[in-house]
This record gives sequence, C-alpha cells and structure tokens, in this order.
Amino acid sequence: MDSDRIAPATVLGWKGSRRFGALTAYDFPMARLLDEAGVPVLLVGDSLGMVVLGHPDTTHVTMADMLHHVRAVARARPKALVGADLPYRAYDTPEQALANAHALVGAGADFVKAEGGSEILPQIRAIRAAGIPFCGHLGMLPQHVLEEGGKYRVKGRDEAGRQRILADARALEEAGAFACVLELVNPPVAAEVTRACTRMATIGIGSGPDCDGQILVTPDLVGAFPWFTPRFVVPRVQTGQAIREAAAGWLRELNPPS
Repeated sequence: MDSDRIAPATVLGWKGSRRFGALTAYDFPMARLLDEAGVPVLLVGDSLGMVVLGHPDTTHVTMADMLHHVRAVARARPKALVGADLPYRAYDTPEQALANAHALVGAGADFVKAEGGSEILPQIRAIRAAGIPFCGHLGMLPQHVLEEGGKYRVKGRDEAGRQRILADARALEEAGAFACVLELVNPPVAAEVTRACTRMATIGIGSGPDCDGQILVTPDLVGAFPWFTPRFVVPRVQTGQAIREAAAGWLRELNPPS
C-alpha cells in the first residue's frame, strides 16, 4: 500500500479520538468523487445487488459481480481504504473464503468483509493467517434476510440478543478483525460493543451515533435510488430527481414548440 494511502491501522488508530465516515462505491467515477471529497473508507458492498443490478436482495450477487466492481473502483486509485464484501455463499468453508478473499485483493481491495460472528471464525482465521485485513459485520445480516422472512429488524433489543452481539464482537476482535460493521443494532448495544472492543473499530449503519465510524450506501445519501430510502437516512441531495429533470429538459429541447 502506498505511503499516502489510508491503512487499516490508520482507521483503528482513530478509535476514541475521531469519528470517521465510510461510503459505498461501485464504479470509477463515484470512487473518484468520494475520494476527492476526503471519504477515508470506500466499501464495494454487495448492496450493489439492489442499487446497481436491480436484484431484490444481496443473495443474488456473485463473485464475478464483486470482482467486476472492485476493479472499477480500484481504477480510480483512491487514497481511501477500499474494502469488498465477500458475497453470499462465497465463504462457506475456510478454503473457499481464503480463495475468494485473495481474488478480491487481487482485483484491488485492501480488506474484505463478511457477515457473521462465531460461526465463521475458521474462515476469518484463514483470511487473517494469509495477512489479509478483515472487517466483520454483525446485527442485521442482509445475506440472511430471506431466512428472516424478508424483514430487516433491529438486533439486540432483548438480553439474549445483546449477549449474542457482544460475544460475537469479542470473538471477531480476538480473531483479528480491525473493524466491524454494526447494522441495525440497538443503539445502546452498539455503544456497549464500541466501548468493549478496544482493538476493533465499530462502523455503524442505523445503529445510533456512538460507533467509531458511520457507513451509508451512497445512493441513499445522494438520493440516487429514489424508489426506496431507509428510515435512518436523510438524503443530502436528490440526484435521481435531478437526472429525471435533466433528461426531460433535453428531450423537450429536441422538439421546441413552434
């Protein structure tokens, strides 16, 4: 990694001193724009399944999809730390997880991310033993949404859920994860995890203000996917509407009224 690029150790070093932002990127121009804005962490997330490819959920995303989009982001040569999701069924075994993690790094990712806690510790250990930085993902797990009836629910609301998230977070930290996304985690529990895990940065999404960092799906932030916006996101601009208006205005100019 170039000396002027952000590294996992840089992100972990911010814990307790500054909150950082992370955004998703799926292509060259968005990666370049976000990097020019100073966003320190870019994630090529499997959310591309919905906001780019038009699938109903992330379970349709393949390794081929991920590699294609990681390469596009990497061509922007960002200073930001670039991560990539291991997609659904791409890390069922340690051997598979390691091979696919190597492929994502080869395409340009600086770290890989996977969903789950104690149940994927062998996969995480294999990835870390190869020297590949790893980011966890706890709370609501989008790759498992079909198992939960297609509903996205806040996690950690009861004591059993709280204990499970805390135990999984500690397990990820011990396995060497430098960071962990906490998605739709009950905010007091997300704050507790953030305090308890001193060697792992937490990155919240819909989990309250007390995580070390925050991440959003960029089309949500900029109104580029206007057909659905999560309740916890307030778009800063309405890109989708601006595109509609630009296209409609151009069409009108092709045939001005006589």
